[in-house]
Amino acid sequence: MPVTAYRILAGTTLALLSSAAAAQTVPLNDRSSVLAPNARTTDDPRRIPLKPVAARRPQIVLRGGRLFDSVTARVRPATVVIDGDRIAAVLPPEATSGWAADAEQIDATGKTVMPGLIDMHVHITYPDSDSPIDEQASEGAGVLRGIRNLRWMIENGFTSVRDLNGAANAPYLLAEASAADTIAAPRVFTAGHIITGTGGHATERPVSPSHGPDFAWERDGAAAWRAAVRQTFKQGASVIKVASHFAPDEIEAAVDEAHRLGLKVTCDCETIYTAMAVDAGIDMIEHPLPRTDATIAAMAKRGTAAVPTLQVYQNVLDRNGGFYGSTSRRFTMTAQGDFDIFKKMKAAAIVMGVGTDTIGDANKMVPNVYIAELKWFVKGGYSIPQALQAATLTNARLLDMGDQLGSITVGKLADVVVVDGNPDQDLEALHRIDTVIKDGIVMVRGGTVAMPRHVPAPLLKPSPPADVK
Repeated sequence: MPVTAYRILAGTTLALLSSAAAAQTVPLNDRSSVLAPNARTTDDPRRIPLKPVAARRPQIVLRGGRLFDSVTARVRPATVVIDGDRIAAVLPPEATSGWAADAEQIDATGKTVMPGLIDMHVHITYPDSDSPIDEQASEGAGVLRGIRNLRWMIENGFTSVRDLNGAANAPYLLAEASAADTIAAPRVFTAGHIITGTGGHATERPVSPSHGPDFAWERDGAAAWRAAVRQTFKQGASVIKVASHFAPDEIEAAVDEAHRLGLKVTCDCETIYTAMAVDAGIDMIEHPLPRTDATIAAMAKRGTAAVPTLQVYQNVLDRNGGFYGSTSRRFTMTAQGDFDIFKKMKAAAIVMGVGTDTIGDANKMVPNVYIAELKWFVKGGYSIPQALQAATLTNARLLDMGDQLGSITVGKLADVVVVDGNPDQDLEALHRIDTVIKDGIVMVRGGTVAMPRHVPAPLLKPSPPADVK
């Protein structure tokens, strides 16, 4: 089977042969056609069927607020009714009925009601400056860091995050705990492990915190890449992350297998590897890493999305002045060069999502790092409402969850935040998150995490037994 041949001339990537294999890439396996319209499934792209439940919680009514409609990117007064884990109604602001008598009513007067924020690129289990050296790759320590970081995220209005690799199996475990609502956390859509070639990104020597075999899988050959996709799916991945370096047949195999399984694939890659990934039918490219104008044009033509993560690279420039000593970052990076990539993608009408790449201590910068990312979007030509639309509905669609998340629409999952201010006019208002509802459960009240009390299971029989004397 022919593959794409590449050569580098004076820093320019030239595609010499088009790939017959890439043209045959399997489209994303959509499960909706084989599921009943009202089927209960896991709330992630895997869509695993679940038994129906008849659980009943009091309805929640948000009254008096300004509703940010992420579909139109406009604001209007409205009353929002939540029933169970779903949006039940969006009523006129003057409505005095349309909900149960025992509904909990929350006064949102003077505040903005909007879909929960989504961060498309986090690392919730990564070691940081507080991590002892012998616990940096520990699965248990990763879970504990993740619980802490997820709490910071939920209290700052994030109801979904896409975790793009972490310590051992910790990301999978946290995704399961979040889905079960047993911890105060956003939904976690995780890749689990990065898949890369031997010596690729996150595996280079010397091994350092957040790099190495506990964080990334080195695989060589198309069959091995296909097997790695299957393994991450088995462990619970709801998205696949690959990284340069790789050969054309390896990236083609990974995209092909992921799409057969119904999962999207994103890539941390640069220069010729970005071109190869786009040619293979990749769904998204992470970061503002170097790529040619021809590659940007190919992204636009193929519908390849981008998650630019400008602020985290600005953090690197501010702290270190650039990337040094890394074999997976063999290029010169500047703030202007990064922003130029962003502007070119914007001009090409490439769909872009909002993500922060919370490596290590960047988790401690939540929500500052996210608000800064939104400001980069505004600097690059988005209006503030358009940036919020990218942070909610666009991100949900890139997660393959646009039918369930990203807007306050009847029938969608009840992931809602109340902001004390007007974030559609001033992004700084996102510092003032008052209420966070995820899965129809109020997890943050008055800016403070407030999970519902545990309901104890009853004993099998009264105790002590009546015949005990």
